Amino acid sequence: MYQITLRAARVNRGMTLEKVAKEVKRSAKTISKYEEDSTKIPRGLFLLLVKLYDVPESMVYCGKESVFIGFNRNYRKKRNVS
Repeated sequence: MYQITLRAARVNRGMTLEKVAKEVKRSAKTISKYEEDSTKIPRGLFLLLVKLYDVPESMVYCGKESVFIGFNRNYRKKRNVS
C-alpha cells in the first residue's frame, strides 16, 4: 500500500488549513506544524484527521514531510571556489 502525507490527505479532500483547524478545534499553525513533522502528533489528533480526510491510518505517513518527499532544507550546495 502506498502512503501519503497529512498535507496531501488534506489537499486531496479539498480542505484548507483554516477549515481543518476549525473542525478539530486547533489552530491552523498547529495543523501546519504536524503536516511538516507528524513524528510527535498526539494519537487523538491523528485519528481525528484521518477520519476527517477519510483515509485509512496505514495510508498516512508519520514522520518528517521533508524526508518523505526526499527534500532536505538544510542542504546547501557547495560552491566551486577556485
